[in-house]
Amino acid sequence: MSIETFLLQRYPGSGRPQTMRDEIANACNAFVKSGLADAKFTKEFCSGSDQKFWSCVSEALLAARLRNVGLDPEPSHGGGPDFLVIEDGRKIWVEVICPEPTGVPSEWLTSELGNVVSFPHEPILLRWTSAIKEKAEKLIGSSDGAITGYIEKGIVASGDSYVIAVNGRQLRNGPFPALFGISQFPFAVEAVFALGPYQIRINRDSLEQTGAGHQHRPLILKPKGAPVSAYTFLDARFQPISAIWAVDVDGTSAIGNSEPMAVIHNPNAVNPIPIGFLPAHDEYVAKPIGTEEFELNRIEGCLK
Repeated sequence: MSIETFLLQRYPGSGRPQTMRDEIANACNAFVKSGLADAKFTKEFCSGSDQKFWSCVSEALLAARLRNVGLDPEPSHGGGPDFLVIEDGRKIWVEVICPEPTGVPSEWLTSELGNVVSFPHEPILLRWTSAIKEKAEKLIGSSDGAITGYIEKGIVASGDSYVIAVNGRQLRNGPFPALFGISQFPFAVEAVFALGPYQIRINRDSLEQTGAGHQHRPLILKPKGAPVSAYTFLDARFQPISAIWAVDVDGTSAIGNSEPMAVIHNPNAVNPIPIGFLPAHDEYVAKPIGTEEFELNRIEGCLK
């Protein structure tokens, strides 16, 4: 089955569906023609599996977004990350993941416009932390030695940059993107900087406000099992991770929908990427204050 035939089955109709089909098909065909796709790309795209479909679409659309800003992603040979960008002789690897909505309540994923449902911010955040951990271990290996990373394999060199691109498309409901968590910062920021919801402190006796600020949340509780850490960029083990490219893309920008993108820079990265390098609406940069603190700043990206 061809990419176009499968898309017609998945998104039937003319007008807006046709425009969206063309957007995805053009990105996927360009992805295959460029040599970025592996041999099973079209088969998995047309397999009927949502996870395989969105994995393929994520890679193709992000490669297209890189080309839109003048970058030229190259194939990664030898079992390496999804693709490679070489800028001024410097290698910047990009590893893409579109996490499945495992553990996210079905009432959130299937809710219709006008219905009121609770925001399952912690189950969604757990999917972000899991996705980042999975792709971080692809680079540095697992702490128990069960996974050998790209660095140890000699695929990614010590001077190369490594970006984890996470597409949150499967973690939202309806047509509206949900890149931001309970803190009003992107889920990716919450996952790497131990950032929790905004809170107000009140004196028990006077009932007056005594302070306010974002909660420090280094661990996320799971329904079962041990808590999950949410301070990746504050952990020295993850210094080889240059940044998280957090996106919510599905091809619907072609029909006027928002497809937000943000870059979260690792302040402890051994090989950081430049601000403004990746296409994004916002970038988040943590600057050191003294020897013990960071100040997180939002900077407008090149797409603003």
